[in-house]
Amino acid sequence: MNASCIHWTLKELKKRFAVNFPQMMQAAAETVSLEEFKREIATLFPHDTVLELIRNDGKTITDFSTDKKVHIQTFGLLHAFLRGETGDTGSRTRPDETNMSRHTTATDSGGNQAGADLLTDLYFIFRNTREHAHDTSVSETKVLQWARQWSSGLNPAIQQAREANKQRIIGKLIQRLGRRLSVNTPYYLPQFRSFEEKQKLVNEWWNSHRFHLHMAIKNPDELNFYLDQTLSEETMRILHDARKKNIPFFITPYYASLLDVTGNGYDDKAIRSYVLYSKELVETFGEIKAWEKEDEVEAGKANAAGWILPEGHNIHRRYPEVAILIPDSIGRACGGLCASCQRMYDFQSRRLNFNLKELAPKESWPIKLKKLMNYFEEDTQLRDILITGGDALMSRNATLRNLFEAIYKMALQKRKANESRPDGEKFAEIQRIRLGTRLPVYLPMRVDDELISILKEFKEKASKIRITQLIVQTHFQTPLEMTKEASEAIRRIISAGWIVTNQLVYNVAASRRGHTAALRKTLINNGVVPYYTFAVKGFRENYDVYAPIARSMQERAEEKFYGLLNDEEQDEFVEILQNRTPYTKEVNLFLQNKKHRFIATDRSVLNLPGIGKSMTFKLVGITGEGKRILCFDHDPTRRHSPVIKNFGKIYITENKSILAYLKQLEEMGEDVKAYQSIWEYTGGVTEPKFKLYEYPALPFRTTETISHVKTDG
Repeated sequence: MNASCIHWTLKELKKRFAVNFPQMMQAAAETVSLEEFKREIATLFPHDTVLELIRNDGKTITDFSTDKKVHIQTFGLLHAFLRGETGDTGSRTRPDETNMSRHTTATDSGGNQAGADLLTDLYFIFRNTREHAHDTSVSETKVLQWARQWSSGLNPAIQQAREANKQRIIGKLIQRLGRRLSVNTPYYLPQFRSFEEKQKLVNEWWNSHRFHLHMAIKNPDELNFYLDQTLSEETMRILHDARKKNIPFFITPYYASLLDVTGNGYDDKAIRSYVLYSKELVETFGEIKAWEKEDEVEAGKANAAGWILPEGHNIHRRYPEVAILIPDSIGRACGGLCASCQRMYDFQSRRLNFNLKELAPKESWPIKLKKLMNYFEEDTQLRDILITGGDALMSRNATLRNLFEAIYKMALQKRKANESRPDGEKFAEIQRIRLGTRLPVYLPMRVDDELISILKEFKEKASKIRITQLIVQTHFQTPLEMTKEASEAIRRIISAGWIVTNQLVYNVAASRRGHTAALRKTLINNGVVPYYTFAVKGFRENYDVYAPIARSMQERAEEKFYGLLNDEEQDEFVEILQNRTPYTKEVNLFLQNKKHRFIATDRSVLNLPGIGKSMTFKLVGITGEGKRILCFDHDPTRRHSPVIKNFGKIYITENKSILAYLKQLEEMGEDVKAYQSIWEYTGGVTEPKFKLYEYPALPFRTTETISHVKTDG
């Protein structure tokens, strides 16, 4: 791929089609009928991708994420372009796809428009399917060379820069705290103390997670103050607009200290993409819909995945074995709001927020918790409870202790009830408890002695009743987030007998070549096991951070490949994780012995609205703006709600073209030639689960009856 392709005009594209595909040009000139043109193309390019595009051309589908009708007219637009029914042939495309008038376009007889984004995608699809022009193999040496670009937060030079950031921010905290006149605050600096004494005191407070929550940055001007007024005017305008629209703003001083303010230090774009909002998010906020349709809960009615749930928004569910539990506690807040948060819909509706005092458990919570536990106890298939929010570790230690005790009693009662049920009619028992949290990243000081004691205590009790999979499921987005504080928090959690796993959101900054390999290496060296690599949800609010599915498939085939374990290695690795506490040292010895630079135990997936995670799909069309239309199937490797039989094909229209994505990468300083094979990834199959994430076999046969589900309608 010539790097200049991202700047091709329609005139240049027409010339390339003419030179490389003269028979296609002849077919377009000689066929007035679109159907005749498609028959000619099928003869000239009898490749699965092209034939799939032809089969679906002319169909009107319903985009499952938006419920909007989309008319697929890929070849109608191509036909119009090749026949010379064009608009302006001199202007160039721009990465902003929100206004079609800003695109170079060709127009079909129906007045619909084709941009250079679409035509460039088609050009490479035809070239690659006919000529097999590119070798998609990338050497391990090259992958490791890319990975070396992305430093860990444990790098000595970066640690030194972060310490300077910390002291700079502490100086600014002293300014803010010095304005407090009342002594009736948890953090008060007496005026008579010297600056050095104040600095020493604030350095001590820095190690308390409560201090960071108390002093969290809650508006754009405050953030710019702590970042030495380095945010651009455009960024500040967007952030002020976000504040006017009531988008929450919450950044801990610790996390702010991870950002580089010098302009010539480390590349912190992956961190900035989490704390700085895009104009699309700001414009859309207030109209955001739940991407996960099953998160729309109404008491007594089935959600999109068919599950009947208790009243309120405490339980979310899509699979028979798994339920998400969101307690009525401070766990409905986070240590910061991630710009691409999958629960932005809940922040918009204010079910999740940062009013920490108001989120403390009410007197009614124990009563509600009992009802929720009854729901779990009466469920026939449930094995896995994910406690999240918000963030599970935002809940106070006392809340977590009570929650663990309630789960333990419920699981024990369920197991005892099974003793009187015959084989084949027994209920599945609870085998896995997970805590979903980003606090090891946002606020590692939260992992205190009392929390570790609670985790150890629950581990000992739970293991006796076959709850053997205890997992803290965190979210590192970049190797830069693995600081000495974060590494220590992970070490302590592992010492309590819990396994730590990671979910990565594959946004634009994280999708740069080698970045995910570097993250996996940093994670596994510190005892964190990769779990999922999620494609960003494709709604408009995520336009700025969305990386096309083709890039996920490219990374999987060309980079992740070198971190895969064979069956024998998986068995050995899982044995270490499950039976050695702590396991980090042995994991690193395993890597050395097997000569693995990193381990890729994660699955690359998209959360499909309503029916679960999958990466089984085909390309069926491309819009005039160059956005690919993908047809997904559910993940065949796991059980789904019986309602799955009512779903037809799942169509999702991506919110960004590949060309627009490549332009973003170029603006970030990337050499887009390194991504030359991206156009070739037009389909996928969901990866198998890593063995660690399989449920242990139960010592009996469970009932086939599925409770709490409605399959009709």
